[in-house]
Amino acid sequence: MTTGALSGITVLDLSRLLPGPWCTMMLADHGARVIALENPRYASQGAFPDLINRNKEHMGLNLKSDTGKKIFLELASRADVIVEGFRPGVTHRLGVGYDHVKAVNPGIVYCSITGYGQTGPHRDTPGHDINYLSMAGALDLIGSKEAPCAPGFQIADIAGGSLSAVSGILLALFHRERTGQGQHIDISITDGTLALMHLALNLQQETGQTATRCDTLLSHRYAFYNTYETADHKFIALGALEPKFWTAFCRATGLEHFEALQFDDEKRHEIIQTVRDLIKSHPLSHWAHRFKDLDPCWSPVKTLSEAMDSKLFQEREMAVACQNRHGEPVQTIGVPVKLSHTPGSIRTPPFSFGQDTDKLLTELGYAQEEIQALKAAGIT
Repeated sequence: MTTGALSGITVLDLSRLLPGPWCTMMLADHGARVIALENPRYASQGAFPDLINRNKEHMGLNLKSDTGKKIFLELASRADVIVEGFRPGVTHRLGVGYDHVKAVNPGIVYCSITGYGQTGPHRDTPGHDINYLSMAGALDLIGSKEAPCAPGFQIADIAGGSLSAVSGILLALFHRERTGQGQHIDISITDGTLALMHLALNLQQETGQTATRCDTLLSHRYAFYNTYETADHKFIALGALEPKFWTAFCRATGLEHFEALQFDDEKRHEIIQTVRDLIKSHPLSHWAHRFKDLDPCWSPVKTLSEAMDSKLFQEREMAVACQNRHGEPVQTIGVPVKLSHTPGSIRTPPFSFGQDTDKLLTELGYAQEEIQALKAAGIT
């Protein structure tokens, strides 16, 4: 029996791609019953990546049909949360928007995740992670001086979209618990990305200088917060921001004469080059041994595979064994929010398309012959 913090909460997930399904995975990991709904014609497209489909049920349902819409509203009348990721206005045109659901379930928490929000001049503009980063001023702070660099993972989608959606849903559920009132949540991935920029904006306001790539306090401007290549072509990350860490680093490397020059703008290029040449003169293992007992706020730059295989994430149960939808053993990412009394868990493997359709229709009271007729008509 599920005993997670969200046990008893039912979520209908109309979203695809990454931001919505990642959000509902987090809810499912903590005990919510998540039912993903998708048009049967997408069955062969594999729109949901396996890694974010765990702990969920799946139903194929054509919302463009009157019967499909009726079935959805029957499910919605029993649900607590709905998550959708269509462009603004699409769910309303389909007849499954917030107002339609509110009419049958006033307490519904209805979360819409879009690139630019339900209002504003870009509400109808398509986009992906790289676009949201660029519009929020984040991409301009990533990369070399020559050009911005698209990161190899989705920052805006997850940090700006998924996590904002999880927060909004939990806030709305808390409000409903006190008042009985549901509400519509408008999540803009670009809004959420801009909200990540507080420190960059604060530093810009304090210095009076526009933040630029590779030239801010925490982006390669100084030697103490930088990345360096080793002799064996690996990299280390140095985060010696506080003077005590910079002092420890300088003493560990024989660079004591730089201790008092941590923030010296005239000497910063010289210091960076000196550290760069020194770190490159020895392999990573040398520096790991040298820094072991001094802790100058450093770390090796690991590949994803190295991170997943590390003792850190093994012991933290963040790199865990599970099964894919075919029952084959795979490695996956665990539950990052650790609760002492109601811990999250991975209970079921990723779903196969439409695997729970019959069960869900039976719960709604449909007879077996009706279920078969819905399949034959392409509604489920």
